[in-house]
Amino acid sequence: MTAQRRRGLSVRMRLTLSYAGFLVVAGGVLLGGLLLLVGHYLPAGSLQTIDGSPSPSRRDIVEAAIPWFTRGMVLLLLVGLVGGWVLAGRMLRPLAPIDAAVRRAAEGSLSHRIGLSGPDDELRRLADGFDEMLARLEATFEEQRRFTANASHELRTPLAVTKAVLEVARADPEGADRETLERLHLTNERAVATLEALLQLARIERGTRTASPCDLGELVDDAVREVPTAIDVVWEPTTAVVSGDPVLLGRLVANVVGNAVVHNVAEGGWIRVELTREHTGVRLAIENSGPQVPAAVLDTLTEPFVRLGSRMHASGSGLGLAIVASICDVHGADLNLRPREAGGLVVTVDLPGR
Repeated sequence: MTAQRRRGLSVRMRLTLSYAGFLVVAGGVLLGGLLLLVGHYLPAGSLQTIDGSPSPSRRDIVEAAIPWFTRGMVLLLLVGLVGGWVLAGRMLRPLAPIDAAVRRAAEGSLSHRIGLSGPDDELRRLADGFDEMLARLEATFEEQRRFTANASHELRTPLAVTKAVLEVARADPEGADRETLERLHLTNERAVATLEALLQLARIERGTRTASPCDLGELVDDAVREVPTAIDVVWEPTTAVVSGDPVLLGRLVANVVGNAVVHNVAEGGWIRVELTREHTGVRLAIENSGPQVPAAVLDTLTEPFVRLGSRMHASGSGLGLAIVASICDVHGADLNLRPREAGGLVVTVDLPGR
């Protein structure tokens, strides 16, 4: 709870008083300067005109000017107050929609925008910056809501399957054979894998890592050894040292290679892995055969729980490429996905050099 603050003058009133005060001071300096000039250049005694009649002395002129000087200062003060109030209102008018938008955002609404019109000044840039912040917050919260819903669904499915299998086995204890136990084991493994992937994704998104020299070639060697023999792997061992977290980079390579294996359902499938040095760093490219990847789905593959094909028949937790994208963000790397015309996918990761 915020502390109670003493209520002060409004910004409009402070601007009005500042404008009026400046105008009064400027007018006082000007009129005071005129009085000093009069007092300096006019003689102290009375003068006579050509026809011999007496003329006003310096004292007479000063005494006659003081009332007008006072009236002028009062007039400047009134003009400053009225004009300052009007001008301050016009200058602060764009703050009204900004204030309304801030209050709506504080109440939880992120879908509205200020959309301030007018010249490109400080207030317009403030409103545009606030609109951009609202858009990013809305996208972030929408992504979190979608992630929570998908995570709940992914975790509820194996639990529901486990419950159904246990109820069938309970109703017919003699029919609970090895196949039932194996199905329970696979369902439990899927739930555990999903939870571990979620925990790993949460740890990566905290952005903490240790940077040290790491040979990507060795990490690719380790990942390639895990590829099933039914899939042909094209890989020429090479050395490419980058600076990063060896554990996270190992997970990145393993996930990309594993993703190529999982979706390489075509008979006689293959995977091609290339590791090249670029001017700005190192490029890891993994190309695989497989089914056609729709262009509409391509941009969503790095989102959590997005899989190609049917959910019921797709293997994996659906977090592989989402984890890869998070690791790339942590290391300042660029991730690019491109579908092959003949089917399959090309995944490139551009890592900065040491």
